[in-house]
Amino acid sequence: MSGRQRLAGYIGAARQSAGAIGESAIVPVLALLASAVLFGIFLIANGVDPFEAYELMFLGSFESWFSLQNTLLRAAPLILTALCTALPARLGLVIIGNEGALVVGGVAAAAAAPLASNFPPLLMLLLMAVVAMAMGGLWIAAAGALRQYRGVNETISSLLLFYIAVALMNHLVEGPLRDPASLNKPSTPHIGDANMIGTIPGTDVHWGLAFGVVFALATWVLMQRTTFGFAASMIGGNVRAARIAGLNVGRIVIATCFLGGAAAGLAGMVEVAAVHGNANASLATGYGFTGILVAFLARHNPLAIIPVAMLLGGIGASGGLLQRRLDLPDASVLVLQGIIFVTILASETLYGRRLFPAARSA
Repeated sequence: MSGRQRLAGYIGAARQSAGAIGESAIVPVLALLASAVLFGIFLIANGVDPFEAYELMFLGSFESWFSLQNTLLRAAPLILTALCTALPARLGLVIIGNEGALVVGGVAAAAAAPLASNFPPLLMLLLMAVVAMAMGGLWIAAAGALRQYRGVNETISSLLLFYIAVALMNHLVEGPLRDPASLNKPSTPHIGDANMIGTIPGTDVHWGLAFGVVFALATWVLMQRTTFGFAASMIGGNVRAARIAGLNVGRIVIATCFLGGAAAGLAGMVEVAAVHGNANASLATGYGFTGILVAFLARHNPLAIIPVAMLLGGIGASGGLLQRRLDLPDASVLVLQGIIFVTILASETLYGRRLFPAARSA
């Protein structure tokens, strides 16, 4: 091959890479703009000025330090639950049982707290985190194992595992783990104010946000800079070729699903130790399902999950302001989230269509 041909090949590869990056950035933005238009039509149908609504959403999400902190509080569990979908997606798996892993992780953390009641607060929180991550990881690893060894669709199994998780939580919280002092709202015993996760200095945001950011950074390094991540990408691209290359596909599938479930389980522990102080029905508030949207909008990139979680957290934080100012139901922001999810799924058909000149080879 001549030098000119090699140079042309390098240029073509660079342009293809630039085109792929352009697609990954522009297509989600176009989907968000389409969602904004569709939600604007919904607002007009309800007699609301969409521009005023979007201005209030910005004010309620990012305009002041108070609203920004509220957004960050909501973003913390979204980062962790989004990783539950994003990591298995590298293998071509579609896991949507994030909420189930969060629930079992929170219940496991609350159940472990009394066993460590004589421990120093730091050791107690560490034990709660380990137990929660182990339980959440096993919960999602079960869906991966069912797919790998029994051919059960992981999307269906992980969703059904969510319902099992909620039923298990109700049984434990209203039965063996119930605090006798909890009357109208059954819950586990409080872990104690001294054992609660504190806030980041200078803010009202708990350390759960830092846990999520560190977890996202660590998994990005794992998936982008290690042989394990390369093996996972190979399995996601062509599982038959991965087997021919000698990769232990089953082990990598279960390990990746476990890691994703561990992230969601940690989110459950954070909800117990930083927000509620115990396990109760409030654990299942939808963070896991919103995390699915965050993962898809971020194209399953752990780094992109961080800003996307802030965006979706801000949308959720603005619901109360829309209700007070525009007399809209607080759940109106869920309509916007649903529209975003549909448009993101529809936009998947745009990838690989050579919509961007940089994607064309020379």
